[in-house]
Amino acid sequence: MLAYDVEGDGPVVILLHEGIGDRRMWDPQVAPLVEAGYKVVRPDFRGCGDSALAPGPFSNLADVRELLEHLGVEQARIVGGSLGARVALEYTLTYPQTVEALVEAGDVDGAVEVNLRVWVDGVSRAPDEVDPDVRERLREMQRRAFELQARAADVTPADDPLEPDSSALTTLDIPALVAVGEFDMPDFHLGAEVLARELRQARLVVIPQAGHLAPLEQPEIFRQLVLDYLRES
Repeated sequence: MLAYDVEGDGPVVILLHEGIGDRRMWDPQVAPLVEAGYKVVRPDFRGCGDSALAPGPFSNLADVRELLEHLGVEQARIVGGSLGARVALEYTLTYPQTVEALVEAGDVDGAVEVNLRVWVDGVSRAPDEVDPDVRERLREMQRRAFELQARAADVTPADDPLEPDSSALTTLDIPALVAVGEFDMPDFHLGAEVLARELRQARLVVIPQAGHLAPLEQPEIFRQLVLDYLRES
């Protein structure tokens, strides 16, 4: 079972973190969502935060499904970033009837810094142009992930028998918000445009002054965007 937190009461919102982080990346968003009347569930994927890697293959999709079944959640609104967005999309394609709305970053020190440069700074900013608190929080999360993964180097995700056909995107009739940071990499801007085009009820938003980790860099903008969208959907 994944490590997770549950806070609040009301319609369920599940927050799926990015590959570079863990469930702590959602800290700025939890209280406002709870205050707005939502029950917030945020797990750590395996190999991140407090979820250790165990021997044998695994599936992030199956892990999320197991968690929601364990919590007795029949329907949820899903918010995901990067890796979390991919899992959210796969989950929506596999279990569309359960999703009410969809919102979509050796040398350990050197490896951590490379990840920060790519996923936090983005393609057009220097490290000193990014909020230092955001960088340090992500540095801690990424180092933790590397430490967990180094202890179980022989563990790899399984070929997921549940993994859906991406061509089914055009069949989904679920409200979807696709957000991308202004300074994120071109591939992610392109991917966001493709998602917004293929999902029937999608809206694309570019979050200003943010790279790949918009929920941490621009928490107030991201929070209001998500809250407004959840109310609309």
